[in-house]
Amino acid sequence: MIDTLIEKIKEKNAPVCVGLDPVADFIPEHIKEKAFGKKGQNAEALAEAFLEFNKRIIDCVYDLVPAVKPQIAMYEELGVSGIDAYIRTCAYAKNKGLVVIGDVKRGDIGSTSRAYANAHIGKVNIEGKEISTFDADFATVNPYMGSDGIDEFLKCCSEYDKGIFVLVKTSNPSSAELQDLKVGDDTIYEIVAKKVNEWGSGLKGRSGYSRVGAVVGATYPEIGKKLRKLMPDTYFLVPGYGAQGASGKDLKEYFNVDGLGAVINSSRGIIAAYKKDEYSSFGEEAFGDAARQATVDMIKDLRDHCTGN
Repeated sequence: MIDTLIEKIKEKNAPVCVGLDPVADFIPEHIKEKAFGKKGQNAEALAEAFLEFNKRIIDCVYDLVPAVKPQIAMYEELGVSGIDAYIRTCAYAKNKGLVVIGDVKRGDIGSTSRAYANAHIGKVNIEGKEISTFDADFATVNPYMGSDGIDEFLKCCSEYDKGIFVLVKTSNPSSAELQDLKVGDDTIYEIVAKKVNEWGSGLKGRSGYSRVGAVVGATYPEIGKKLRKLMPDTYFLVPGYGAQGASGKDLKEYFNVDGLGAVINSSRGIIAAYKKDEYSSFGEEAFGDAARQATVDMIKDLRDHCTGN
């Protein structure tokens, strides 16, 4: 799947991932009113509004970008209806030819880890029949429990040609409380980076990049530069662009000299673009067109500063 992601990045000349992280405040009133009118003001109605919103965003950007990243927490908050909207969002995106990165941040051991891996990037065996449930192409994984929490995901990567992105250095301000602590001469994020290399060493695609990627936040460019050197064959999933303050000029060192090696995520900067001053002229009704323009602008920014084409 890492080769598929790279092929789509090359095809669209856009190392961009759109984060599908809907919240009620992002959803235009006409979409919420329609859903609430049908089902009442409840979780099922808001989940339906999320799905309708996501479909419109996907329709407006699928020809521009290689991937989307739905954050499962936004859907879990709405219970069963939200999970259904998550599954249907993933399926809709895949039908449009997009790579789906399930932002699930799972991390556990033993049978629990196996269940998470099977659910998100593998298959579930039911009386001898294998079925897909969430069916994402990649999943984000928390490495805090060590190899015991990673091994089952690696098996799915190998068996089903899927991928994972391991949290290495995240974009949030408090990440330093743990990730920047030193153990001997290395920070914890450097130790995790070395483990990512180890976990991915036997899982490289035709491109030379591993199916085991790393989440490296855009908000720490000097650390990103250091981690790029530590993990040359690792693809980076980079959150923190736009709403968290990073721009293309901060991210050049996240890429390798081949112009590959990173896919940059923007969530509310794209899906809620119509609420920003520079895109407010589109209005609520044309929220998808505002998202498209924000995507075009992001792609240009990255081409100008990072990939050089």
